[in-house]
Amino acid sequence: MAQTSTTLSGQYAHKTDVTGTDISFVVTSGVYKITSTSTSLNKFAVRDLITISGTTNNNKTFTVKTVTSENELIVEELVTAEASDGSTVLTLDHAGFVTDKAKGDGYYSKPDGIHTVVYSLINRGDSTDDFLGTCIMQGSLATTPTETDWFNISETAYTSDQSTITSSFNFTGNFVWVRAKVTCTNLTGNGAMIRSILINN
Repeated sequence: MAQTSTTLSGQYAHKTDVTGTDISFVVTSGVYKITSTSTSLNKFAVRDLITISGTTNNNKTFTVKTVTSENELIVEELVTAEASDGSTVLTLDHAGFVTDKAKGDGYYSKPDGIHTVVYSLINRGDSTDDFLGTCIMQGSLATTPTETDWFNISETAYTSDQSTITSSFNFTGNFVWVRAKVTCTNLTGNGAMIRSILINN
């Protein structure tokens, strides 16, 4: 079978923080939600990673599953029910994103399991606007993976040195699905991220 090239991500930029005193965490029949009464939450997109601070029970990173309205996000990870007290300011940091999944060699039952990924980063030489963070590939052996089915592929990890623009890695495994995970540590700057992520297998 011929090799397949897939674009996992096009250009992606860091989004500014969202803050509010009306943000709550709701569990409804096993669905985990972040809601507000007036703070706009819909600047985030499906598969964005958002890190919460200022809460009592939900200071961690969540993956956006669905943007249901301007004031409601459904997330992949478990939240602890927690209502807004109307005065405590919560902050939602855009910490990165995961790409949509792509078929790996295991999906096609290819015997060699060889994949190549190329990260194309945004580095202009201005440390306030260059990508600062980590890119890594993740794999899953599940045919219909949930968030807990993904694991990091360690030999694909790249941490930005704010000078390299393109970095590539080969990795081997009979993964049914693969995806990329990008985490940004420059959450106070403009936080440019990725120009593109390409995979070949």
